Amino acid sequence: MTLPRLILPLLIAAACALGGCAYNPDLGRDQLLIVNDNNLARDGEKAWADALRTSHVSREPRKNARVQAVGQRVIIAAGLAGRPWEYAVFLEEAPNAFVLPGGYVGVTVGLLSLVENDDQLAAVIGHEAGHVVARHAAERVSQETTSKVLLGIAKAAAGGTEFGKLLKDHGEDATRYGLLLPFSRKQELEADKLGVDFMQRAGYRPREAVKLWRNMQALDGGKSGGDLGSTHPSDAVRIQELERYLSSKGW
Repeated sequence: MTLPRLILPLLIAAACALGGCAYNPDLGRDQLLIVNDNNLARDGEKAWADALRTSHVSREPRKNARVQAVGQRVIIAAGLAGRPWEYAVFLEEAPNAFVLPGGYVGVTVGLLSLVENDDQLAAVIGHEAGHVVARHAAERVSQETTSKVLLGIAKAAAGGTEFGKLLKDHGEDATRYGLLLPFSRKQELEADKLGVDFMQRAGYRPREAVKLWRNMQALDGGKSGGDLGSTHPSDAVRIQELERYLSSKGW
């Protein structure tokens, strides 16, 4: 058994022993969740305040109204309307969007220039809402924290043995490349699928999500993500998985 495959079951077993396993019906799987969502929300609030203070924000009414209108439809469809949400358009040319715990969504002017219609904008915001519903931020922090604790315990227990030297020299890399990064790519695909669910419920065309990613693929030459050191899958993989999921839904 390779080191990454050895660490994964240990991580899961330890987290469950700590009461950190929770079933997420939207994902259809168990998650490692040992962090407090309130703490993440406070961190998100601080990060949002920092972003507004240090970045240039668009004050153009039409852009902001568009993001808020599409965003609210998707947020309601995702079942997240019970919390207040804030939106901002950042004056950055790189096409990007992000969500922060606590109810904050940022979209760049570069993304607004890339999307061809509101359906494609809904796909992006739906993806970000998918991360929230899936509790991906809490899951990532839980995995990182638990893996560090387990590696520390394993190193101490193994001491100066051959396995102890292996853990010391390669434990962190094995965890990062064998568990954390592959799982991050899996989370991105989960958010893509949840995103099209939400945009369909909100009355947008799910097939436009595929067109969006084809545009992204053309923009970056198909080189974005997908390698062992990437947190995101490649555009080609995202398109393939979305096509498969949409076909299974009959959309």
